[in-house]
Amino acid sequence: MAITLTPAAAKHVRNFLDKRGKGLGLRLGVRTSGCSGMAYQLEFADETQDDDLLFDSHGVTVLVDPKSLVYIDGTELDFVKEGLNEGFKFNNPNIKNECGCGESFNV
Repeated sequence: MAITLTPAAAKHVRNFLDKRGKGLGLRLGVRTSGCSGMAYQLEFADETQDDDLLFDSHGVTVLVDPKSLVYIDGTELDFVKEGLNEGFKFNNPNIKNECGCGESFNV
């Protein structure tokens, strides 16, 4: 079981953590939402929760709660630039369907 970041995503997260001046890493989870059922949640983590699972990828700590890991195990988080747009891209091997806008998924 693992969550990984590409070098580009890790660099982007480290830059943001440096600008914030604090933070343990990145918290990744899922919530019920969207037209396909599940949506990703990303936020900076300043402390761990009792049940957090911790993954280190390219020097960045990724924190995941056990309930979310069921849906995102094996996911690689990338940071991509496409023209004028840039953002995180989730490469989740568990996805069976995604909505057209790419905001939600189901497994």
